[in-house]
This record gives sequence, structure tokens and C-alpha cells, in this order.
Amino acid sequence: MEEIQSYSDNYRSSSSSASSPAGRAPSGNFFYLRKPGSQRRPISFEDSPEWDDAEIDAQLEEGVDAINVGTAATSPYLSNVNSLSIASPSLPEVSAPVTERKIAGASVVWKDLTVTVKGKRHYSDKIVKSSNGYALPGTLTVIMGPARSGKSTLLRAMAGKLPSPARMYGEVFINGSKESMPYGTYGYVEREDTLIDSLTVREMLYYSALLQLPGFFSQKKSAVEDAIQAMSLADYSDKVIGGQCYVKGLPSGERRRISIARELVTRPHVLFVDEPLYHLDSVSALLMMVTLKKLAGTGCTLIFTMYQSSTEVFGLFDRICLLSNGNTLFFGETLACLQHFSNAGFPCPIMQSPSDHFLRAINTDFDRIIAMCKSLQDDNGDFTSVNMDTAVAIRTLEATYKLSSESAAVESMIEKLTKKHVCAPGWPLIKSKGKVSSTTRVAVLTWRSLLILSREWRYFWLRIVLSLLLAVCVGTMFSTWAIPFSSIFVFVSFVSLLSIAGLPAYIKEIKVYASEESNGHTGALVFLLGHVLASIPFLFLLSISTSIVFYFLVGLRSEFSLLMYFVLNVFTCLLANDGLMMVVAYVWLEPFQSILNLVFIHVIMMLAAGYFRIHSNLPRPFGCTRCRTPLSIPTLSRQVPAAARRRWFAPANLPRPALLSQGLLENEYLGTAFAVGQVRSISGTQALHGLYTISSSSSAKWANLLVLLLMAVAYRAVLLVLLGCSARTVVSRCRRRVAGACAGARRRN
Repeated sequence: MEEIQSYSDNYRSSSSSASSPAGRAPSGNFFYLRKPGSQRRPISFEDSPEWDDAEIDAQLEEGVDAINVGTAATSPYLSNVNSLSIASPSLPEVSAPVTERKIAGASVVWKDLTVTVKGKRHYSDKIVKSSNGYALPGTLTVIMGPARSGKSTLLRAMAGKLPSPARMYGEVFINGSKESMPYGTYGYVEREDTLIDSLTVREMLYYSALLQLPGFFSQKKSAVEDAIQAMSLADYSDKVIGGQCYVKGLPSGERRRISIARELVTRPHVLFVDEPLYHLDSVSALLMMVTLKKLAGTGCTLIFTMYQSSTEVFGLFDRICLLSNGNTLFFGETLACLQHFSNAGFPCPIMQSPSDHFLRAINTDFDRIIAMCKSLQDDNGDFTSVNMDTAVAIRTLEATYKLSSESAAVESMIEKLTKKHVCAPGWPLIKSKGKVSSTTRVAVLTWRSLLILSREWRYFWLRIVLSLLLAVCVGTMFSTWAIPFSSIFVFVSFVSLLSIAGLPAYIKEIKVYASEESNGHTGALVFLLGHVLASIPFLFLLSISTSIVFYFLVGLRSEFSLLMYFVLNVFTCLLANDGLMMVVAYVWLEPFQSILNLVFIHVIMMLAAGYFRIHSNLPRPFGCTRCRTPLSIPTLSRQVPAAARRRWFAPANLPRPALLSQGLLENEYLGTAFAVGQVRSISGTQALHGLYTISSSSSAKWANLLVLLLMAVAYRAVLLVLLGCSARTVVSRCRRRVAGACAGARRRN
């Protein structure tokens, strides 16, 4: 942290010196941070640092790793502005400590990269159009542009994570090879942070390492500690991410760094980050970029997207790829980009941030602002900062770049980086680091889910408390009822309905799975098995605690075997309901809509189950007399004639049929007898068979229990199919909803 603070102080002093009238030339000077280990001083356009192409050529010819170049020589690019420059004020030379590179980086080259999406009939809409560029180890390469310019699409295309409707044309080279990057050699960080709020930072990274890294536990712990140190999370390592009780969770800056650290546990050669400064303030953004600069100093290749940055953050970039409407307007050194805009006729004002100036020139949304400002010019003077024609600026910048020396230099460098094969001497060989076995992943996910269940008191422990209160209330109300059909209906229905309290936690779990699956950390079957194994102890605890309270308050038959069957029946119903909740959570991925639809489904089940109206009297398809298990809960199937019902059950004051499992009816009344008049009596088997057409076999209740179990399996089979289709669909849907919410907020503002 002290090193970060010293970096920040240097950036502030540099920015203040550059913006002061005494410290800037009329032509404009800019401060640039050299690579780690080199001396830092203010640099103007005329002495901007540049990678020495001659030095790279010599190292390529000698077979040495040309990517890990540790020095930067003076560039001849901007020597034509020497006549108007004024020397920048000298600052004390600060030598940053050289960080030992522990990661073997890899060069990434994209050549003629085009991405199209499917329109109404064919693939016609081009999101990215013939983009060229490269990224070298130990450097920060940023893809910058306005909204909907193709930044994230280009990043996903390089990482091989394009969604199914998109197609990529062109070539991507990794260390001179066209082969895709093996598992564990790269990391991809989504724009949205999908973290588990109930875990600490160290626990989150440790479980991520268990899912990704094979080998011994000591190696995984070492990788976790290295990731914590690399992202400067040592002060937050033992804090809960989402907070506990009245303690607030971690701020957005630390949460963003945790998301990046989760991908660093494998020590990747290349790291792709989509909007690392998303939802961060200026201070958090500067600390984030200083951390990423330190990470690049270890040798890792960093490629990320960004919408806008401050002057201090802009000074940390090594190369910039500027996009607008899918077109590449510039690729090269950051200072060369400033000169490129100046050559095109759009020089950056002295008191304006370079990134603000870039976006101002190429963002078509500013046309509306220009139209609004024109009506105010008569009253408030001329708005000289917004008088650019955006369409003309984009065409001019694109044409200027195609004819510039920077474009030729990029093509030359791409040719040099792609003509060497990955197995050539001096180039690191990119190999897969292996995967964790499926059995280990199931065990890790099960243990992690159990830990989450033990800490999510709002969604799970509160649900147990409410279910116990419900069991006490229902049992007390129906304690004097002779035949407790109504009490069983109310108990089973509302205990299942209270399960909706855990729906938000399931939605978060699905989002975490989608993020991990997109990076290859887990799979659909592994996630499903881990979730089921973790939910079984909790559901059984809920079933046995509530069933025992309700069973004895109502006064059901006091036999241990009957009590255990009652508990097992309630547990299987909750297990099936849990699968239904997961399906609904996956379909909607939004708490309000999921809860609304799940409540609607439960209400329909209650209405059509036979308690409010005899099932055989319901209109089809609910009243199908051949179906013994309509919808989700096995119900009573047929009503006997009214005369027989009055003759047999009038003395016992039996209520109308209720919504309950046939197994619960058979469990309670098989083996009993009912008196009819003073002489005659009938057995419980005859009563159930005559009134509800329930089998008189003693094993019928186990068949009904098997039906419930098969329903629980069927719901999870549906969930497995949905998860197996594409986990990236979940990520894209979340991204679209977040983008829609942000767009709505901008319109309201």
C-alpha cells in the first residue's frame, strides 16, 4: 500500500505540474509512467517513450524472448514538434523497485478481426470491422471507445468467449500460434462482479483455487496468497465480502479486485478484463490501475476495455486501441494517439483529459448535445468545446490512421510476431495446467454450499424459524379436530410456500455458476450434484423439526414408523419444490419476477389439488380421473356417492377431501376401523378405497412416495438441460438487464 500511495502522489504532482501555466508549453506536455524499474520524469510529446523496433528485431533474430523487453528507448515518432516545445520542469528522480517477474507472459495478436451477429435472415451486422493490434507481456493494452462501439465484443473474440449468435472472422495468434489458449493459461473477468457475499475474501479465492488448480493444498494456498498480494487485498483478506448483520460489506473497488484475483490463482499468461473501472470512483479507479500496473510488472499480459479514464489513469496505459462503431480509429502508443488526433485536426485542449477528448470527438451521442447547445449560443456565448461534427471527425480520424506511419508500424509488428512459431527457441510454450477431477469439484461445491447455507440466515435460518411458527400455529388451531385433513393441507401447502424465501439466494448461486462455467471452472452436472448434496441436510432438518411439532400437536397416530414416513414424505415434497424453485430462478434470474411466478404456480396447485373442490368435479385437464398425481402433489382422485359418504362418515364428522399426499392418507388410516352405527364397522382400507379409490395394498404409500421422488428428479433433469444449453446465456441476459437499467437511469437523469 505504501508503494501505491507513492505512485499516487507522483501522479498527482505530475498532473498538477502539467496543468499549471508555468509547467506546460502552449503545445501541451503530458506525463507518462515508464515501465517498472525505470526512472520516472515528466515527458512531453517530443520525447515520448517508445518500444525500440530495432531492438525487438535484433532479439527476434537471435531467438531471444522479444516480448519481455525491459527497457524503453526514445521514440522518433514525434520529432517534428520539437521547435515549439518547452522543456518540462524537472522533478526528483524516483526509482521504483524492480518487481521480479513470476509469470511468463504471452503475446496476443489479432489480425483482420471481424465479428458479425445474426440479423433477421443472415449474419450481416458487423460489431467489429477488420481490427488489427497486438499486446505484449508486461504491458497494459486498453480498448477504449464510446458505448456500443464493440469494445467488449472485441475482447470476448480474442478470449474465445463470443456468444453463439455471433461469428468471428480473422485470426488470433498466441505467441505466434493460431491455436486457442489452453485451460488455465488465461483469465477472463466479466464486467459484473459475481461474488458470494457470505464468504470472506480468502475463502472466496481458496474455493476458486480448489476448483481450478490440481495438485496439493499447499500449492493452492500459496497461489491464493500470491493473488491476494498481487491485488493488494491483504487488509481485506479476512473480511466478509457482503458484510454481516450491521457491518457493511466491501466497497465496489475491493469487490472488483476480488473478481480479478479469482482469475489470478492459476497465474495466467494473459488476463482479459472487461471494464476494470466499472462503477468505481476516481480514487478507487486510480488504485485499481496502479494495482494492474504492478501486476503487469510481473510479466502478465493485460488487455482490458474502458469507457473513460482520468489523466492519471491514462498515463498508465502502454497501448490504446480506439474504436467507434466497430471501426479502429487508432492503435499504438498512448502519446502517439494524442499526436494522431492533432495531425487529424483535433488537438487535445490543454486543460482537458485525453480520454475525454477522444470520446468527445468520436461519440455520436454528442450530436444531440451540440443541437441543444446551439440554441444557447446567442445567450451564453460560443461553445467552442462542442462545435465538432462527430461524423466528420470519425471519418477523418479513420482515414488519417490508415495512411499514417502508426498503421504501417502495427502491420510490421504483427508480421514479426506471427512469423515465429510458438515452439521456436526463446518463446515460452503455452501448455495446459490440467483440470481438477469432477469428483473433487463436486466435493468442493458441496462444502462451499453448506458453508453458504450456514451463514445465509436471511434466506435459510429465518425460513426454518417461520416454518416452526407455522407448525405451532396450525397444530394449535387443529389440535381438537377429529380427522386432521384440513390441518395437513394447510401445513404441507404453506411450508412449501415458505420455501420461496430462499429464492434470491438460488438466483445468486446460478449467477455464480454461470460466471465460473464460462471460464471452465465447473460444469452443469457438477454444479447440480453439489447443490443437491448441500440442500439435502438443510431440507431434512427443516422437515423433521416442523413435522415433529405439527405431528404431535394435531394428534396423529403415535407410532415411530408412521412418524418417520410423515417426515420422509414432507422431505420429498420439499425436495421436489426445491427443484421447481431452481427452474423458475434460472428462467427469470430476477427476484421479483421469480417470486411472483412461483407464488402463482403454488396458488394454482392449491386450487386444483382437491381441497376447495373435489378433484373429480374439476373441469379437465385438472379433473382427469385417471391421473392420480395432477400437477405436483398426489391428490385424492374420486368422490363416492353422497349417500354412502353420509352413511359411513357422518358419525366421525369427516371433512371434505383435502390437498395431501395419498401416502399421508394411507399412512394415517390403513390399519384402522370406523364404526358405522351401533353394530357395523368398516376398516380404514375400505373407507379410503370406497371414498377416494385409493389402493388397499399396504405398499401403496411407498409407490406414492416414489412418485414424489421421481418428480424431484424430473425437475432437476429439466434444470440440467437448461444449464447445459449455455451458461453464457445467463451472463448475457444479466448483462442486457444491467445495460437496460443503466440506460433507463441515464434517460431519467
